[in-house]
Amino acid sequence: MIQQRLDIAIGLIFYQGKVLVGWRTAKQHQGNKYEFPGGKVESGETALQACRREIKEEVGLDLELWHPVDVIAHVYPDLAVHLHVFHSSIDAQQLASITAPWTWYSRQQLPELNFPAANQSIIQRLLWPHFIKISTVISDLALLQADHLLYWRIDPAEFDPALLLGYSESQLQQLMLNIECWRLLSQELQAQVKTIHLKQHQLLAAQPADIPRLHRVIAACHDQVAIAHAQQVGVEAILLSPVHSTATHLDAAALGWGCFAQWASQVQIPVYALGGMQKTDLQRVQAHHGYGVAGISGFESS
Repeated sequence: MIQQRLDIAIGLIFYQGKVLVGWRTAKQHQGNKYEFPGGKVESGETALQACRREIKEEVGLDLELWHPVDVIAHVYPDLAVHLHVFHSSIDAQQLASITAPWTWYSRQQLPELNFPAANQSIIQRLLWPHFIKISTVISDLALLQADHLLYWRIDPAEFDPALLLGYSESQLQQLMLNIECWRLLSQELQAQVKTIHLKQHQLLAAQPADIPRLHRVIAACHDQVAIAHAQQVGVEAILLSPVHSTATHLDAAALGWGCFAQWASQVQIPVYALGGMQKTDLQRVQAHHGYGVAGISGFESS
């Protein structure tokens, strides 16, 4: 039997690290479940046009800037769907435009909600770990704890992709590489390394079309210009540093908690604190509008 196929546009909307979620009524396909806003791509329109239209109709937000995330194919017993996923952010002034019954949920709350099966890979992508360990030693990947990423910080001239061949797919999913190293991988390994890092100068030189989709991208930011550009081009998280002065970057002026909190409160995607951080600083970071912590010496036991 030939199944009906539907193309669905989904818009992930971020505000201060949270995600907008609604509820599917019993009469809808996959009813009585939570959902991200979106709807059917109509004849004669692109997925992006459908996303903009559906968000305006369903949520009350007329958003121009959308970034492609993924295209997900899923087969239900009665229907095949292709989900065209985009993301965007809003600021405080736009909150009043949102119509009921949409609700903001933290990323950690999403696995507790009953979403349709086709949405599960979206949820996994949104669940950024709270800890990023920075290391020049790839063997640390084998010892990494859950809820951690490992940023293997290595000069591209010294990078040997063959060193990754001994690691499992699940371990490689916890690995983060700078984009220059990631581009040196085979297509197979590129698909397994899910998180890509941009240095600030790489970020500032990038346009939205330069950001690799199908992967999570995190960018280093040291000032408000970089923060604004990160959100403009569609990266999904930032490393904000240095919070404190460090021995490795003595010439960099420390932000301090006051400046970190002020800048992080204006960012709609996850913000990691970097610079003199310990794993035990997580609660303090989150109390200052951050999402997670990243570090070197403070993560030796990871």
